[in-house]
Amino acid sequence: MTTETTSPQRIGGDPDWYEPYNISLGIRAGNLLFISGQAGFDEHGATVGPGFEAQARQAFANLATVLGRAGATLADVVKVTIMVTDMAHLDTIIKLRAEYFTRPYPADTLLQVAALAQPDWLIEIDAIAVAR
Repeated sequence: MTTETTSPQRIGGDPDWYEPYNISLGIRAGNLLFISGQAGFDEHGATVGPGFEAQARQAFANLATVLGRAGATLADVVKVTIMVTDMAHLDTIIKLRAEYFTRPYPADTLLQVAALAQPDWLIEIDAIAVAR
């Protein structure tokens, strides 16, 4: 293997909403894609809303955007971590997982956290995918 194919490569794009924070949107390492947590904000950094479902849909859309920049889709996700500030949204999460992912569904960790990076964020999703 050459160094080019084995060295981690940054997944970026325009806009790259995480660059000011010294975070990569994602990293390609071999055939694996590690996507940083995506929350419910638009390309200008403004939190969408109102409500949990609007933020969750935007977080999934952001995840799909970053995957797309690496030549992948949500169908390539093998592991997802979903962090919420209130587990009362479990039914919505189950509904959206069925909408955005297909069988075989990715492995999943769902956890409630006290807070996310911005005080108005209600959900953040990160993922590992296999590049095709």
